[in-house]
Amino acid sequence: MRILVTGGAGFIGSHVVDALRDAGHDVASLDSLHPAAHGPAPDIGEGVRIGDVRDPEAVAAALDGMDAVVHHAAMVGMGVDLHDLPDYVGNNDLGTAVLLAGMAASGIRRLVLASSMVVYGEGGYACEHHGSVHPAPRNPSDLAAGRYDPTCPTCGWTLSPRLVAEDAPLRPRSVYAATKVAQEHLVDVWARELGANAIALRYHNVYGPRMPRDTPYAGVAAIFRSSLEAGRAPEVFEDGAQRRDFIHVHDVARANVAAVAAVTDDAPHGLTAYNIASGRPHTVGELAAGLAEAVGGPRPVITGRFRAGDVRHIVAAADKARSHLGFRATTPFEHGVREFAHAPLRS
Repeated sequence: MRILVTGGAGFIGSHVVDALRDAGHDVASLDSLHPAAHGPAPDIGEGVRIGDVRDPEAVAAALDGMDAVVHHAAMVGMGVDLHDLPDYVGNNDLGTAVLLAGMAASGIRRLVLASSMVVYGEGGYACEHHGSVHPAPRNPSDLAAGRYDPTCPTCGWTLSPRLVAEDAPLRPRSVYAATKVAQEHLVDVWARELGANAIALRYHNVYGPRMPRDTPYAGVAAIFRSSLEAGRAPEVFEDGAQRRDFIHVHDVARANVAAVAAVTDDAPHGLTAYNIASGRPHTVGELAAGLAEAVGGPRPVITGRFRAGDVRHIVAAADKARSHLGFRATTPFEHGVREFAHAPLRS
């Protein structure tokens, strides 16, 4: 199959390109080399066309002769402040709209979208007295006082985190999260109107080789790595007990190969979402400590600092991807963290 990977020169996209080629596909890439994801001298792999998904002419040229698209081109991460809002919406939502229009014109009906666990917001929680509840956004005054865990909106009891399945409500808590929800909605409308098939892979916290270094848009694993390489202790926000599902990029790449195989002409029309996660949660503090131990660096420092858009706990139910796509993450957290501690990053 001939496949276009947008964002194929980036962190996750480049691994997806490698995995698709290893699976026997003919793969090309379209990448704008946005500075939020690439340094001044980006590593451009084989078959990468330089172009922006917001440019209809660049999209049309890249789509020529393709059978399917794997869409990774996006600005990611929490960003700096609300001045980033136009860049996020332009790159993520307008870019997706231009791509979908180009695919409709080209007759391409198979799409895999890189989505994110951020669409769920605070995720799943339960109250001892009121059962499953949806917490309100955390109050900055509570965070400043060190009260990090969400509370029941009815009785104020501290909530316990629960696994989040794909049918959970979408409650974005950041600009980035809002754009990922919009991407999913745009793709779903496109697929239903055309009778096409699309899959959204909701990645949880991806880490591994080729993460960008020293950028406010990088993931927490790369930020910790950069600190340790500079001889500084990793600075962990809140109390370090935030639970996440860290999944290795090699597993994420395999999930894309499985998704491409599942987007067939006889699949249900519309968008189907899958959590792409290990199913084995760990805390942010554990990640920082594991990286520090692996390189013999200084122990992490718990800062108590916080960001308003961050969520406390987000842990996925990974059953649907196992049963429908045959995907299961295979990289153990401890092994992946030790490997990542010495893996090359993007400058």
